[in-house]
Amino acid sequence: MASKGKRIKVAGDKRIAVAYLRVSTEDQALGPEAQRAAVERWAAARGVTVAAWFCDQGVSGAAPIDRRPELLAALAALPAHGAALLVVAKRDRLARDTMIAAMVERMAADVGATVTSAAGEGEGDGPEALLMRRLVDAFAEYERALIAARTRAALAVKSARGERVGAVPLGMRLADDGRTLALDADEARAVELVRELRGAGWTLRAIAADLDARGLRSRTGRPWHPQQVARMVG
Repeated sequence: MASKGKRIKVAGDKRIAVAYLRVSTEDQALGPEAQRAAVERWAAARGVTVAAWFCDQGVSGAAPIDRRPELLAALAALPAHGAALLVVAKRDRLARDTMIAAMVERMAADVGATVTSAAGEGEGDGPEALLMRRLVDAFAEYERALIAARTRAALAVKSARGERVGAVPLGMRLADDGRTLALDADEARAVELVRELRGAGWTLRAIAADLDARGLRSRTGRPWHPQQVARMVG
């Protein structure tokens, strides 16, 4: 008899799987349709039934588990369907962080399941398979870091050239070339006036009304709103 309070792990059926798909804003080469097709081919070749599908859209591979509702739902679905397998199209769909990947594997193991890849990366239970999985996870994390470094470098070059990076700052506008920034004299004057009036104790609503009365339009072309004024103060 098991001791009181000890959790008993019940292994699932290796012929049943739960599929997890993930698409981030950076990773567009392997969309949800392509991932699903890869998993379906894998399942058909092995005689496995995919009992449920879950997909996190627009989620980074470095996002923590508690910010992946579909991954949590997939893990919960494993015992609900009696599944022994959590399948992904590739290991990097699971995570691009070695720690997160290991945590997901532990959470799957806690309900009697294992994580497997339709691409066959690190398949098996031996030490060589474990090593291969860890290497694949490490390279996925390295690739994510490399993409981030390249993005930062590209943005730094654009900024050095005077090209727009992110939102157009207050008091500026896009130049005619559509890339570089130029001074927007009217908006710059509005920003200066807003800060002066706010410093004098005016309310946001009163400032918005004053800007309208002076004929200084917001960049939307519509009457000023107190929230717009608040952003200019900050």
